[in-house]
Amino acid sequence: MLNLQQRQSLQQKLSPQQIQYIKLLQLPTLALEQRIKAELEENPLLEEGLDEEDQLEEEQPEEDDRTTETEAEAASEGSEEESGEDAEDEYNWEEFLNSEDDLYGYKARVDSEEEEQRDLPMPARETMAEHLRQQVQFLDLNDTDQLIADQIIGSIDEDGYLRRPLESIIDDIVFNYGVMVEESDVEQVLHTVQVLDPVGIACRDLRECLLVQLASMEESVPGKHNAIAMLEKAYKAFTMKHFEQIKKKLHIENEELKEAFDLVQRLNPKPGEGEFTAAQNYITPDFTVKWVDGSFVITLNQGNAPELRISRKYREMLQTLSDDKKSGKPRSRVDGETRNFLKNKLESARWFINSINQRRNTMLKVMNAIVEIQEDFFRQGEGNLKPMILKDIAEIISMDISTVSRVVNGKYVQTEFGVYELKYFFSEGLSTDSGEEISNKEVKAIIESIISEEDKQKPLSDQRIATMLDERGFQIARRTVTKYREQLGIPVARMRKEIVLS
Repeated sequence: MLNLQQRQSLQQKLSPQQIQYIKLLQLPTLALEQRIKAELEENPLLEEGLDEEDQLEEEQPEEDDRTTETEAEAASEGSEEESGEDAEDEYNWEEFLNSEDDLYGYKARVDSEEEEQRDLPMPARETMAEHLRQQVQFLDLNDTDQLIADQIIGSIDEDGYLRRPLESIIDDIVFNYGVMVEESDVEQVLHTVQVLDPVGIACRDLRECLLVQLASMEESVPGKHNAIAMLEKAYKAFTMKHFEQIKKKLHIENEELKEAFDLVQRLNPKPGEGEFTAAQNYITPDFTVKWVDGSFVITLNQGNAPELRISRKYREMLQTLSDDKKSGKPRSRVDGETRNFLKNKLESARWFINSINQRRNTMLKVMNAIVEIQEDFFRQGEGNLKPMILKDIAEIISMDISTVSRVVNGKYVQTEFGVYELKYFFSEGLSTDSGEEISNKEVKAIIESIISEEDKQKPLSDQRIATMLDERGFQIARRTVTKYREQLGIPVARMRKEIVLS
């Protein structure tokens, strides 16, 4: 027996324009440039640059373009059309052709100072792998050893260490090149690579890295032999700073231990850190905030993003098709296919331009709200950060918290005190004895200051730091101090202790 049931449910679905807007909102400046370039390649109706009509529009005063999310939804729903021949006949070409505000909505606003820097070339840079291979070329190595050296260099990680087992390197050489090598051969070449510049590269662990650097030093370097002995015979005690155990094991005094310990601390624990990528990791700020004549000037960095417009050639073609429809001229099959193609691409171009506009407006709203709350920071710098969460910004700009989160994630702002990630300005608050709310980041800064000024021979415990904070009006538990200290990357008190010379 057939069982029929009727059920009513409410579902929320995003329009294609909303989805596109959300995706664009998440992109930082550099990624947005690439996205715009990709859209220009895909859509022939989109062009970059200004024509005469655009320039006239640029000279006209800008209208207040405050697009709300509700309005965006209504616009996207109104632009959706059914596919098929009937929908094509009912399509309102006049609305598209006369809607110049949408077609020309996106203008890249670039300050003159920014214009000078927008096309700066990336400086040429030699990677660490290239640097090492050039050095290998000048060594007296046979073809097999050259091949082994190349495989070792290609296996070095970003910190400069060789994490792969030698057996794996041997397998690659045999499988890819058919050359039979022994582990002793690879070990010998590895020692040769390790003393190249920078010394200590391609080591398998920190201990080996430090020992290679010490071995390459002149014999007359003070503390060299004791430092080598300390790493070879008392490495665990060295890592734990058990100084008494080290002195007892090596039969040395405080002064000799301090000399050796200081020498090891001056060595480079990561010889290849940040050197194995070809491109430099530049941060491109998405916003600039300046204090000018008693008020904040907030600008959105458009970077190298080109200005967009609808192609004049295709607009004229659309106008011709529209005129033919009005006059009742018969349409050929080619014209029908052309109309569908142009309709789809025109919709796509309009949606893209509108999404770019909406992204710009939303980002500026969020940045303005952040500056409004954190005005003291942007005027005076660090030490003036107020507690702030995503909900605070969402309430000011009347948008969803998820929208604010997308704007904040991965975006940076250039201030008069340096470049900061937007996430930096968000933190939970703590109350002082006077009832004043203070950001937990300011408390972390106080903890860092207390530790930097402590007696390194008698480092402060987390409980003692908590007591000192309480004396300053911050009632914080010891476990909270421990959590903040670990987030700052500061070791425990015992690890901060320095050697005392008697």
